[in-house]
Amino acid sequence: MDTNKLIVNSLSKIILLFLIAFVSVILGWQLEMAIPQCLAGSEIAQNKDNNYQIARELYLENCASCHVPLPAEVLPTETWQQILENPEQHYGESLPRTIGLNTRLIWNYLRTFSRPLLPEEPKPEYVTNSRYFKALHPQVDLPQPVTHQSCILCHPGAQQLDYRTLSPEWEGSHQLSVISDQLKFFK
Repeated sequence: MDTNKLIVNSLSKIILLFLIAFVSVILGWQLEMAIPQCLAGSEIAQNKDNNYQIARELYLENCASCHVPLPAEVLPTETWQQILENPEQHYGESLPRTIGLNTRLIWNYLRTFSRPLLPEEPKPEYVTNSRYFKALHPQVDLPQPVTHQSCILCHPGAQQLDYRTLSPEWEGSHQLSVISDQLKFFK
C-alpha cells in the first residue's frame, strides 16, 4: 500500500506540475497577445490626436481664409452642425463645397470640442448670442457691430486660434480676474 501511495503521490505531483506549466503557457500566451493590443491602444490615441490636429488645420484652412476662426467651444455643437449642413447659407454668403472627407474631419473636430446646448437654451446663430461667449466677456465693451474681425482687437493671435494671448491693454486687466471667476462656472 505504501508503494501505491508513493506512486499516486508522485503522479499527483507530476500532474500538478503539468497543470501549472500548462496554465503558465496559456497565461503567457494571453499576455503576449495583450501587450501589442495595449501598445496599439496608445497608437490609436496618438492617431486620434493626429486626426484632431489635421482636422484643426483643415478648419483653419477652410474658415480662416475668409474670417477669424472661432474656437469650437464658443458655439454649441448644434450651431456648428447647422453651419456645416447649410454651406450655401453662411451668414449671407455661399461657401465653396469642401471635399466630403474634409467636411467629416472638420465636423468631428468641431463636435468634439464644442459644447452641447443646455435644455431649453435657444440655439445661438451668432457668437455674440452664445452663452459661452457672454461668460468669457462679462462687462466688456465690445465694438459695435461685433464681427468675426473684431476679435483681433483684443486677441492678436486669433487668426491662428490663439485666444489666450491678449493685446497689451488687456494684459493684467481687472477683467481677467472676472473672466477667470466666470470660467469656474463651466468646469
